[in-house]
Parts: sequence; C-alpha cells; structure tokens
Amino acid sequence: MSAKDSYNTLSQLEVAGATLNYFSLPKAAKTLGDIDKLPISLKVLLENLLRHEDGITVTKEQIQAVVGWLKTKSSSQEIEYRPARVLMQDFTGVPAVVDLAAMRDAVAKAGLPANSINPLSAVDLVIDHSVMVDKFATETAFAENVKMEMERNKERYEFLRWGQKAFNNFRVVPPGTGICHQVNLEYLAKVAWTSEHDGKTFVYPDTLVGTDSHTTMINGLGVLGWGVGGIEAEAAMLGQPISMLIPEVVGFKLEGALKEGVTATDLVLTVTQMLRKHGVVGKFVEFYGPGLKHLPLADRATIGNMSPEYGATCGFFPVDEETITYLRLSGRSEETIARVEAYYKAQGMWGSAENEPEFTSTLGLDMSTVEPSLAGPTRPQDRVSVPQLPAAFDLFLNSQGVAFGDEMGGPRLTKADVSPSTLMCIEGTDHELSHGDVVIAAITSCTNTSNPSVMLAAGLVAKKAVELGLQRKPWVKSSLAPGSKVVTDYLKAAGLDSYLDQLGFDLVGYGCTTCIGNSGPLIDEVAHAVDKGNLVVSSVLSGNRNFEGRIHPQVKANWLASPPLVVAYALAGTTRMDISTAALGNDKNGNPVYLKDIWPSNAEISEAVKSVTSDMFKTQYSAVFDGDEHWQALEIPDSETYEWRADSTYVANPPFFEDIDKPAPAPADIKGARVLAILGDTITTDHISPAGAIQSDSPAGKYLKENGVAVKDFNSYGSRRGNHEVMMRGTFANIRIKNLMLPGTEGGITQYLPDGEQMSIYDAAMRYQAEGTPLVVLAGKEYGTGSSRDWAAKGARLLGIKAVIAESYERIHRSNLVGMGVLPLQFKAGESAQNIGLTGEETIDIVGLSADIQVGQTLQAVGTKPDGSTVKFEVICRIDTANEIAYFLSGGILHHVLRQLVEA
Repeated sequence: MSAKDSYNTLSQLEVAGATLNYFSLPKAAKTLGDIDKLPISLKVLLENLLRHEDGITVTKEQIQAVVGWLKTKSSSQEIEYRPARVLMQDFTGVPAVVDLAAMRDAVAKAGLPANSINPLSAVDLVIDHSVMVDKFATETAFAENVKMEMERNKERYEFLRWGQKAFNNFRVVPPGTGICHQVNLEYLAKVAWTSEHDGKTFVYPDTLVGTDSHTTMINGLGVLGWGVGGIEAEAAMLGQPISMLIPEVVGFKLEGALKEGVTATDLVLTVTQMLRKHGVVGKFVEFYGPGLKHLPLADRATIGNMSPEYGATCGFFPVDEETITYLRLSGRSEETIARVEAYYKAQGMWGSAENEPEFTSTLGLDMSTVEPSLAGPTRPQDRVSVPQLPAAFDLFLNSQGVAFGDEMGGPRLTKADVSPSTLMCIEGTDHELSHGDVVIAAITSCTNTSNPSVMLAAGLVAKKAVELGLQRKPWVKSSLAPGSKVVTDYLKAAGLDSYLDQLGFDLVGYGCTTCIGNSGPLIDEVAHAVDKGNLVVSSVLSGNRNFEGRIHPQVKANWLASPPLVVAYALAGTTRMDISTAALGNDKNGNPVYLKDIWPSNAEISEAVKSVTSDMFKTQYSAVFDGDEHWQALEIPDSETYEWRADSTYVANPPFFEDIDKPAPAPADIKGARVLAILGDTITTDHISPAGAIQSDSPAGKYLKENGVAVKDFNSYGSRRGNHEVMMRGTFANIRIKNLMLPGTEGGITQYLPDGEQMSIYDAAMRYQAEGTPLVVLAGKEYGTGSSRDWAAKGARLLGIKAVIAESYERIHRSNLVGMGVLPLQFKAGESAQNIGLTGEETIDIVGLSADIQVGQTLQAVGTKPDGSTVKFEVICRIDTANEIAYFLSGGILHHVLRQLVEA
C-alpha cells in the first residue's frame, strides 16, 4: 500500500458493518483537478498509482500524467502498474512453473534460500487446455476423453500439484472443471478486491494480468485485465511492476439493440471487424452509450473476450447495475455485492448510460444493424454474412490453387467435378466428400460457451431439428465442450441436452478443445478422403481463433460462428451453400426444412435463459479446487526444489538461468548475422510456436521418437511446453508458415547459407549456432498476432535469434521478445524487407547498440549481399520503456529479477 499518499486520499467506507480503507479518487481530484471525464479504465490505473505511490517506482509525476492525459488524450509517460492477481491456464502455466522451479535452482546455486522465489501476488491456474476430442457423439465421450487426458498428462499434472504445494499464493483448479476465463468470470473475480495490511482491510479494483490473451473476457465484468506473456506474468508474480505507457483509449459507443435472430456472436464479429479496421493495437477500448442497457453481462464478456482479435489491450465495460445482477446470478455473496456497489459509487467509477468520458478517438455501432455472421477462413476479423459464405469460401478455394471454372458464388461442385478418390463409405453407406464440406462442427471456447443465450439457442435449434427429423451429416465430427459445468446444468434444466446429444453434440470435456487445436482426429474415412482428394474442407466452431494450421492440420478453412450456427452447419454439412435460403434437409415427410424453421425466436431464448439459477453456480463452485479421484490420486513430491527427471519429455530444467550468478554480458553490435526466415504480414504466435499436433517427421517429432515416445503418445506442442528441447524444435514449425526465402513452399524450412541447402529451420539454426553465427528474422506487419505465447520468444532465443526486424508488432509478442533478451526492431514507416531489396541471402549488421541504449532510438542496419554490395537502412528500437531497457540489458525480465536478488 502507499507509503506516501501525497494527495491525502486515504479514506474509509462502511459496508455491511465493516470498515474498508481505500484511496479516494474524489479526494485526489481536489488537488489534481477534475477527473470526471477520464475514461473509467484510466481511473482504475490512477487508483492503482495512488495506492502504490512510493516516490521511487510510482511518483507524483506519474499520477499527474494520468490526469494530464485529458489535455491531449494521449501520453508518453511511463507508469508502473501492479495488478492485484495473476491468472494462468496449463499450456502457459506449466512453462511458468518450470521457470519458477528453475529460478529456485538458480538462487540455491548462488547460495540463497530456494524459497526466495515465491509468488507475492495471488495466482490461480486453471487446467483447461489439455483435453482432446478423441471420442465424440457418444454418451461416454466425456469419461473416455478425461481418462485419456489424465493418462497423457499425468507427469505435467503431478508437476503442477508439486507447484501448488511448494509455492505460496498459488492455487490450481483441476482438469475437468472449466475454461480459465469462464471460471474467472463465474467465480474467481471479485470486482472489488480486498486485502489486509497492518491490521486494516483495504478495498480496491479487482485487476489482473493473465498468461492467456483472452484474459480480457473479464473486462465485461468491469474488471481491468489483459493478457501478457508468461515471462511478464512471472515477473508480476515476483513483485515486479508492469511497466507501460499510459495508453490511448478508444471509445466505442453502442446504441440500439440486436434485432430478432441475431446473436451476441454476430455482434462481437462485427465489433472485431470494425475495431481491427480502426486500428487499436496497444490501446484500451472502452464501451459506453445507451446500448449498454440492452447488453447482458454475458454479451459484454463475449465482446471483451475478443479484444486480442481486434488488437486492443482490453475491451472494457464499466461496473453498473448489470454487473450487480450478474454477481447475484453467479452466486456471489451479498457482502461482496454490497462492497462492489458501495466502492464503485464512492469512487465515481459507476457506469451509466449518461456517462460520456473523453476518448482519444471514438466510433459507434447501432446494434440493430448487425446481421448473422461468420468469420474466416483464417482470421477472426474477416467477417462475412451468412449469405456471403459460399462466395467467401470459393474465393479462398481459388487462392488455394483449386480450379473450378466459373462457379464463384454459385452451387457446390457437381459430382462430375469431383474426383472418385473423394468417395467414401461411412458405416456401410457411400458418401461424396467435396471442397467446402464441414468436417468439424464444434461448440467450444470461452468466447461463447460463457453465454447462456447462445448456448440455449443452440439447444433450441437442436430440439427443433430433431423433432423435424433432421440429423447432422455423417462426415461431420461434432462436439460440445462447455467452459464450465454450469452450462450442462442449465442445458439439462431447460430440457435441451438430449436434443444436442441426438445430433452428436454430446459433452466431450470442459476445456478449450477445438479452439486451441485439440480437435482430435477426423473421422477415419473423412481423413483418408481429404488426403486422397487433396480437398479443401471446412470447420465451423464457436471459437475465437482460426489461424492457419491451428484447428486441424487437414482443415484449411475454419469459420467462427455462434453455437446455433454451428449446429445448423452440422446439419447442412457444407459451407458452399447459403443456409439462409437453401434447405438444410428434409423432414420426416420429405418436405424441405429451412433455417427459419428451426431458428428460435428471441422470446423462446429468453424463456430458456430463465432456467439459469444462482444455485447452479453455488453448487458447481463449492469444491472447485478439489478435483476428481484421478487428480487426488496424483503423487506430490515434497521438496522446495523440483526433482527433475532426466528422461522426461514433458518437464525439463531450461538453460535460461545457468549463468545468473555472473554479470550480464555487455551489449554489443550484431555483426554478420544470417537471416533465418523472411515472413509476411500477420504472422501469428501460432505460426511461430504452434500449440497443436506434432508432426511425426518434424524436428520435434524426431526428437520424441528418438526418446522412445510413440507417435500416438506425442500429445501436442501445447502440452509439452515444459520441455525446451521439444519447444525449440517446434519454433517456426507450423505446417502453414511460409518462408519467403523459399517461394512456393510452406512449413518450417529455410535455406542454410552460404551453401543454399534447404533444411528445417531448427536444423539450420543449430548449424549456425555451432559456427557462432547470430541470426535475425525479417517480417511484415502485425508480427506476433494472437496468443500470449511466451515460447514464441523463448524459442527464438534458444535458436540463437538476436533480433527480429518487422514492419509492426502486436503488443504481447513485442514485450515477450524483450522479456527474453531478443531485440525487437522496426522498419521505418513505408519500408519493408521487400522494398529495401533484402532477399535473405545477405549478412546483417545492426550498429549502435550500447549500454546506454535509448527507448525508441534509431539504429543503423547494413545488409551485405553475396557479391559484396550493401543495402543500408535504419531501424527503430522497439524497446518501449526505461524498465524494458533494464530487462534487455540483463538478458531478460526474469534474469533481471534474479540478478537483483543475487546482488542484494
């Protein structure tokens, strides 16, 4: 808490018979000036600075700069922000705990107590990313998938249970419970956080950072939170403030209400398209306007969840009456609810339709104009209306080099157009598989399974379809993976679960599943037909990500849609048909059935939503940390340091901290670097460090086989993030990544120079490393889009990459690169590798690096071609804050923390 309180803001609030201490914004305004028009998200930052003012990390100048933001609606002031807590999931949580365990080894080696390394902030880790859809369309699917999950991940889960026991302030929500963001929304978040200091109870805004980019979902509840890399989260856990510039804030005004037949998913896909076009990377987005009164909390959370897709740091909604309604529905105590309302009103942070803060820029949407939509086939911001989908697919098909005449926007390929190799037999019946057919239909992901209106709408669509005699097409792999057990409770209470089951949408698990790439194998006959016919097939999922190579290696076109549309496309079986006008099938009497015949009215959905009760939340979260018998039976090592297993292919001691007791090497110019890859625009962290299937012939696959792991036991890259040997081999191993040094190819390959030999990026990097040759990567715009994946930076470091030169960066990945001591550089505006004339055959020098490197400074770069001629160009250092300079000079953010600890 504040040691200074220069503005005399410490105050008391009486709530439910308790005295709560807080740092008053209205009192601060008496000295600092009027803050009424400050965006509420910035008021949260202002309170944070007031509470932590110490004259060293947080100064009066930082506090004044937040208030001064109103003058220009922007700021170059760096602030030190301390969130109340940290949220993790297991894919990102395992490597974070590995790092903490390795740091304990490092400090013990330096002569310090191992328990010097301990989280200082509250940390919750929810295991939600590891369940795969192996079994589906059967009532035993859930039990079988959970059994396989526990068998595959036993060592990882034992490691996490060790971490839960070994570290303070660290809780683990066991597998089979729900998705971290939905558990956060429904249970973990308090909105108004409390803690004890010097015998007093303090209350302040609930804030957090998470190691998953969709941490922003909690913004719908009025809780400021966003995704960071695991590296940055670990530093926050260990007491390091998050260094950031006071952000620009884009106001998004919502008016009107959604019309009949339109869902929250359609709304969020529209908002995503608008904001990505507006340009909000690195900015806060704050929603306001009269439309908020027509937007249930679950719809707000859906919009907040997709912040990474529109590129914003967060998509924030104010605390208001709807927040209180949701807190009561989700089973929070009356004491908690009273505290939230009293605190936010006392602070002048209570939202209302009349509130119109001042913003850096604004845009707006009349929600009555939103239409049923999907997004794809490879980017979540590429929205198409339902009638446009066939034409959008055909354009994609054309881009894949498939010739199909003049059919653009027309009917499906006819039988005469289809190779006989795509004929298949499923359960004794012949079927024809064509381009555009839906082979995966998944109700999945935190984005939509947290929203009762769209989940119950899916159940109502299923009910009407079953009653008319419709069935999903036999080539469709269907699945239902809710974000919490509450979902299955209310589907059952509404009497809709059995209808979903009859269409093959049986429960497969509580977790991310298809959205993270854990879709499991296609139906055997379908997989064979896709490969034999070289077909471009589709998935339709209620997720938030559809990047290349993410959902399934055999599925190139992936479409995001609402849960009821997922069911509808499972019935249609193709994305080359306009389901708004064409029949989905025939009823029991042979009559055509159209989408309008099975689509529920808003009144029907509202009636079904009444089945959701607070008792469901209270029951399901009453023992949330206990786990089932499989979890409780795991063995837990009893030691302060982890006992690493030499033969483990899941958890290994990483080499990052080996020389932490020695001074950091002095920075030096990069000389004679080779280009490892030249990459295009919108390279995602899935491209850089895939989460899904490990290919048998990939460097990671070869490593696993050499270590006795059968192909069937490979699991996924995401599940093996605790092993650096697997992950460094998996860096740039996405099957769809395109290295422009080798035109016409895809996959993680490059050209080793000067010989010109083609080989895997990993093999080339190891050969360069053996020669002592530094490496650089060249890239286009929006480098590092997507998940907050620290292995995209860790892997780069272990491959020997010293710098990345890109046209622009997404926020989290740029920060991760700095956090691992990899230099992010940016081409000057209007310049690129291509128009400068770089081909990748050059050696690259970066000149101007020194101990006094400055934020945003210009550095000189020289590319020397094989004939000795040179290309000279300038690059901008994208180390954005003074703290980041300190981290970079120490070799990374965790290295900085350790060196400080050892020196002290």
